[in-house]
Amino acid sequence: MDSRQLRYFTAIYEQGTLSNAAEHCRVAVSALSHHLANLEAEFGTALFERKPRGLRPTASGERLYVHAKSILKAMSAAEKDIREAGEEISGEVSVGMAYSAVKAIGVGLAHRVVSDYPKVRLSLSESLSGSTLLHLMASEVDIALLYNPPADPRLRVQPVLEESMVLVGTRAIIGDSEEPVRFSEILDMPMILLRQGISARALVDDTNLLKKLESRAKLQMNSVQAIGASLAAGLGCAVGTKLFMYEHIESGLLHYRPIIEPELSRTLYICEMADRPATYALEAIRAVMLELVRDAVTAGRWEASIVGD
Repeated sequence: MDSRQLRYFTAIYEQGTLSNAAEHCRVAVSALSHHLANLEAEFGTALFERKPRGLRPTASGERLYVHAKSILKAMSAAEKDIREAGEEISGEVSVGMAYSAVKAIGVGLAHRVVSDYPKVRLSLSESLSGSTLLHLMASEVDIALLYNPPADPRLRVQPVLEESMVLVGTRAIIGDSEEPVRFSEILDMPMILLRQGISARALVDDTNLLKKLESRAKLQMNSVQAIGASLAAGLGCAVGTKLFMYEHIESGLLHYRPIIEPELSRTLYICEMADRPATYALEAIRAVMLELVRDAVTAGRWEASIVGD
């Protein structure tokens, strides 16, 4: 298997037919068919089902496509990186961030790239932490800021900051007091949570506590906007950070109370794929991201504690 076979395979997968893929790659249909046959023989399994109107990938084809995209992207980045060594930093860098991270440093990152690295093309994606992790592992982003990633040897992670979690809701639901609320008390309130699954890890990494919250949840959503609107409408309360609903808290629409017994916190990590070499552009963007996070915490715009190096 070589890079040309992977490029041809990827074209067939994305175009759906040999003829379309051949036109896309500017090669003969017979050449593509030959390379596909050799690739299937090498793996000992069919990569596509032959249909009257094209090709449909098999389970093996689907898995190979994920690997092929990652490999080809890494090869392209490596070639560009080496060619441009010693020159002005340039290239494409795609960044994925959890909602809170975008809120705190998203605009600052864009500003720094425009001013300091004019030849770098930045792509910034915002999503819940679980979705951001999936984008990273699918090679859709090069680097990500997300909360409580799972232990996975495929990931290279670095803790950045730790945030305390609070209870957020209207005063009518969580009380008018400024005093802390016990975790056991929260369980009797109408909770609104992120939907169960990988995104829920961003809320709290303690499995037992998370299960207790999920078992009592009145509503589960995978939308920050929907959760915010539901909180403002008095439909329930949520465990989050002050930054999570900062504008509503500042306006007085929502109230917050610290959580005790136990105190809850979450850790933000900067994450990359361990087998994906960094480019000069990626190294520069990583450094800027870490600098902006530290600046936001130091200036009090992000109520958190810096951790790690």
